[in-house]
Amino acid sequence: MTDRRDQVDYVSGRTRLFGIVGHPIEQVRSPEMITAEMTGRGHDAVLVPLHVLPEDFDTVLPQLMQVRNLGGLVFTIPFKARACALADELLPQARVIGAINALARGRDGRWRGEIFDGLGCVEAFRRRGIPLAGKRVLLLGAGGAGSAIAAAVAAERPTQLTIYDVDGVRAADVAARVAGAHRGVAVHAGAADADSADVLLNASPVGMLDDARLPIPVDSLPRELVVFDAIVKPERTPLLALAGQCGCATVGGREMMRGQIARMVDFFYA
Repeated sequence: MTDRRDQVDYVSGRTRLFGIVGHPIEQVRSPEMITAEMTGRGHDAVLVPLHVLPEDFDTVLPQLMQVRNLGGLVFTIPFKARACALADELLPQARVIGAINALARGRDGRWRGEIFDGLGCVEAFRRRGIPLAGKRVLLLGAGGAGSAIAAAVAAERPTQLTIYDVDGVRAADVAARVAGAHRGVAVHAGAADADSADVLLNASPVGMLDDARLPIPVDSLPRELVVFDAIVKPERTPLLALAGQCGCATVGGREMMRGQIARMVDFFYA
């Protein structure tokens, strides 16, 4: 009779390995969420956390990538920009942003890098049946998440993408890079005017956790406005609460996270 203490049913010699690399690493939820997405699709795979110190990154990662049953890597703080150097090829979003959060080994053995923060936002809208094409979009925040969202949204061909950040220079820099990659879309840095938008996207940290502030100084929002907030905790941010009170359609950060994970697993198994 087999002693169940000597075996588990979720990993074997055939299991394909994936890892998430970061410093620190204890806070990440990707191992269970991405593993669940892969196994839910019938893949024999597991994603594990890998704590790598910044001073060890350039030595450890090239060696790790020699592991033959390693299918891919996910990168979190502080490695998204440095990880670009590991890729044989950068895909479109990564080329615009200059950062990746996923690296996949292709059937040809080449490593391809892409960033999925923005693609997760676009996927959340797609799943809700809300088009971004032909819309006037206002994006709040031009940091790491905001720049990735700007690039992904511009690829959907809105008529206008206005980027607002408290750091106007940063907003202008992101707008210039995105505009250069998506000619024909009116991308510019500008004011946070929700009345001139069809879609409002918050990629700033305002409203996270116990922060009760709004990322835009308003008392109400137009009913026709679609409002998105990238913040995951709380699930109902002050911005989404106001939007709900005003009758706006809303899309939350957890929907973006689910979309990002789905697109990332597509990428790993392309």
